[in-house]
Amino acid sequence: MGCCGFPTSKARYYKAFNLVELNSTFYTYPKLALVEKWRTEAPKGFEFTVKAHQDISHNCKFELPPACVNAFNRMREICEALDSKILLIQTPASFRPIQENMLRARKFFNRVDRRELTVVWETRGPEWNEPQVRSELGKVLEELDVPHVTDPFKAMPVYTGKIAYFRLHGLGARMYYYQYSNEELRSLVDKIKLIERKGKIVYILFNNLTMFEDGQRLVEYINEGTFPSITGAVGLESICRLIERTRYPVPKSKLSKLFGWKLVDWRKGRQIPLDEFLKRIPARTYGSVYEVIEEIKKIKV
Repeated sequence: MGCCGFPTSKARYYKAFNLVELNSTFYTYPKLALVEKWRTEAPKGFEFTVKAHQDISHNCKFELPPACVNAFNRMREICEALDSKILLIQTPASFRPIQENMLRARKFFNRVDRRELTVVWETRGPEWNEPQVRSELGKVLEELDVPHVTDPFKAMPVYTGKIAYFRLHGLGARMYYYQYSNEELRSLVDKIKLIERKGKIVYILFNNLTMFEDGQRLVEYINEGTFPSITGAVGLESICRLIERTRYPVPKSKLSKLFGWKLVDWRKGRQIPLDEFLKRIPARTYGSVYEVIEEIKKIKV
């Protein structure tokens, strides 16, 4: 379990997780000397997975001119330098499940030299979730032995092979602007256990704005059986600790944009998105945290 990229300092991250998905490789090809340095700096037993360069997924779109093959070979070298077992290829939503694209994918995965590397594929866009498409995709991925990457809160994979690889992007109106509730994380653990009972290894990668905190909460729940408090307080104090993290005066609209998608511990065992309170207070500029709290006090919850 870990995050897509380092959302905090590496020293702090290494203490919290034993896995990271390296995302910078989507944009650049790091020199192998630098990659080897990253491997050396990481603790013993720490695992890197690697996101493939956009040359493969967005520029070539699985076409097989020398440029695409060379891009894959460079990514494989980076994985080998990191002792990475998994390379993630994420295609854009514009890469639709039409026959031509399925044929491209089939040819690509059959042609490239994967060696010992497990290559996983994240399809994006609503068309990939249509039942007929999922059925066809499952047959193709099983034939190719390419695990399907999904967000388990939106869709389960059509094929996993020996591993299940999940990327959690959030469920909010704005992508990534989401904080998972305790109940959602409990349901995620239930999904994980069902897959692990089949003898598969499950990778969980958070990719929302509170990825570090959500991942830590999930680790504590798995290890201790309980969730830590999100803010370290409950009720109005929980709200206060959240909204004090900005400069006042501030309009209600900005408070909502900054913090409305985040959760507060309203009561023990009950979490509420802050917007549930903010949308019910007057739309004006607030001079201090206490002015906001006084308006929230008037709300019956």
